[in-house]
Amino acid sequence: MTGSSISPVAVKLDAATKARVKRLAEARKRSSHWLMREAIQQYIEREEKREALRQDVLHAWQEFQTTGAHVTADEADRWLDSLEQGHDIDPPRSHG
Repeated sequence: MTGSSISPVAVKLDAATKARVKRLAEARKRSSHWLMREAIQQYIEREEKREALRQDVLHAWQEFQTTGAHVTADEADRWLDSLEQGHDIDPPRSHG
């Protein structure tokens, strides 16, 4: 990240939250600014992953509605149990 791509943003916090941020920053020997930037970055990364998963689920649901292809819960459980035991086997064939 270059200096020209950074721009200030104001965030309004109530006094109690601001005090909590300050205490935590002091305990971590960091600035409040660093702590808030880190928190925002972690939040964005987590939420981007959550949104990607949501989009994958929606796509899978649409595909199921179109094709009806599926495996049963028992088939999936048996396959996952095998993987957990160290057997590298192909997933069950879908039907429907």
